[in-house]
Amino acid sequence: MKDPGLRPESGILESSTDEEARAYLEEQLKNHQFELSQLSRDANPLDVAKVKMDIANTQLGLEQNENAWNESRAAFDVFVEAEDWASAIEACDIMYQTEQPASIQALIHGVWLSVTYPVDPEYTIGMMSNIIDETPNNSDGAAVAAATAHYIVGIRASDEKHDSLSFLTKNMITKVAQRHSDVKSQEKLDFWMEKMNLNDPEKFLPMMGTVIDAIANGQWWFDRDALRDRLPLN
Repeated sequence: MKDPGLRPESGILESSTDEEARAYLEEQLKNHQFELSQLSRDANPLDVAKVKMDIANTQLGLEQNENAWNESRAAFDVFVEAEDWASAIEACDIMYQTEQPASIQALIHGVWLSVTYPVDPEYTIGMMSNIIDETPNNSDGAAVAAATAHYIVGIRASDEKHDSLSFLTKNMITKVAQRHSDVKSQEKLDFWMEKMNLNDPEKFLPMMGTVIDAIANGQWWFDRDALRDRLPLN
């Protein structure tokens, strides 16, 4: 599995001259497009979707944002049908970064999937970080997103990753508290979390659901009840 949120091709421009990086990405794009053209009509849809994601990732690096949206949006539907939730979230992340008219819609789909399905908690952290970035400093939604990320780490992170990811999400909460209520001490942080009901998942998880519903505004690309029915039993 790729590291969640890792897009090496879109980051190439940061480590090379612009001309070198663009030339590299353009060559990669040609290679990916050729690979796609070689797949037969009866190829596994997942194989096609994976190549489309490679194309979208490269197009994002080339700032071909509309094209990147189209490729990742097509791949998203295939991943959902195949129950490849991690790849579906990655597709949402690319769509979000393209800054197209429905990019926030893509983000909220990624958020919902990353909370609902037992994917690597790093995906959830990435999606919640995006929610925090999109909300005003005084938004309660940012606080709920940070608390949700921390909770997901607690129940999903493997032993070897738990401490590092928990440290990361605690920092998320601390930074949100500072910008939300100018919290600068542990004592004030404890009081703030209690006041915001961020210690009780039975309270803040429904609040997260409310935030998701408010942002989605009924514009879902899938039937959430049907997807919930496909949740693993254990």
